[in-house]
Amino acid sequence: MFSNETEPKPNAGQGQGSTFLEEKAFRARTVLVFGTITDTVAADTVRRLLALDAESDVPIDMIVSSPGGHLESGDVIHDVVRFITAPVNMIGTGWVGSAATHLYLGAPRERRVCLPQTRFLIHQPSGGAGGQASDIAIQAKEIMKARERIAGVISRESGQPIERVREDIERDLWMSAEDAVKYGLVSRIVEHRKDVRRD
Repeated sequence: MFSNETEPKPNAGQGQGSTFLEEKAFRARTVLVFGTITDTVAADTVRRLLALDAESDVPIDMIVSSPGGHLESGDVIHDVVRFITAPVNMIGTGWVGSAATHLYLGAPRERRVCLPQTRFLIHQPSGGAGGQASDIAIQAKEIMKARERIAGVISRESGQPIERVREDIERDLWMSAEDAVKYGLVSRIVEHRKDVRRD
């Protein structure tokens, strides 16, 4: 197949536009976490957090809208948020569920805010156990360990008793922005950027 060099190529110029927007977000000290949490998303997010932390200890805004994904990838972001020196303001919007809720809880409660229409979801981890019976037993044991670890994090960061959290994550628990504030996942609901903590 021959190409006509005089015709614009698909997606022409998008790379430059994307780079420009990336630079603008970096200068604004803003990190976006959208879509399914994967190891690639975690690596990209951590790279940005470390770069911004190396530049300054001025607060970083992380905007999260994700249905969740790979638990350990969420763990990475959660732990690095707590590891770096620059404080991170977590801003929930859209849907913050499962592993995304876990990484969202990496910031201290006073720095966890959300926009008015945000919904939150907490539940226990799921796994597709397969293979030999001994392997299935090992996987089931690991899922139970992860469940207890998740319950512990939610309890610690929300202030809810561990017994209640264990019960709540037995099934999907959906929360509106208002419900998430009452539960302790979120400190407050904000409508404007100026309302996000800046110190």
